[in-house]
Amino acid sequence: MNEKKLVEALKRKEDWAYEVLYREFAPKIGSIAKSFLNTDDVDDVVQDVFLRIFKGIKKFRGDSKLSTWIYRIAVNVCKDYLQKYKKRNEFLTDFQEKDNEEEIYIQPEAKENVLDEVLRSITAERVQKALEKLSPEDRLLIKLRDIDGLSYEEIASVLQKPVGTVKSRLHYARKRLGNLLKEGETVER
Repeated sequence: MNEKKLVEALKRKEDWAYEVLYREFAPKIGSIAKSFLNTDDVDDVVQDVFLRIFKGIKKFRGDSKLSTWIYRIAVNVCKDYLQKYKKRNEFLTDFQEKDNEEEIYIQPEAKENVLDEVLRSITAERVQKALEKLSPEDRLLIKLRDIDGLSYEEIASVLQKPVGTVKSRLHYARKRLGNLLKEGETVER
């Protein structure tokens, strides 16, 4: 989909354009909210971001990529939520009961090495736990660069920080993540 055509269709309030935008960006916005706020309750954030997009699309000049503009809105909404939580002295928590979830066992294919799959699962869980211990900014930086694959310039635009600052903070965020993973490794062995 051509971004310029999508933006023009959004400005004309065409239904198909809103559907494409939602399908493309809702999971990404939800992921940003989850990594920034460290909570599974992200539906309100996604809704607020899309409201801001719909209200502000006519002002979008195309100076940056549409995705960069949307990420910037998502980060601003997340910051607003953090401020709101701090004012109320609320804690962000994940209320899902992971112990009570129904587990589905899928028989591995004969070609798969079960040990490798188990090790990958354990590693992913360790990384997730370590990520949860990082600050919201560190989680966001790692997510935008290492998971979403944004360039340093795009991240700098989203966070409204100089590229050098983004590189430096990402370097230290990765270092803190590495240290947390090493600490967990020594504890588990």
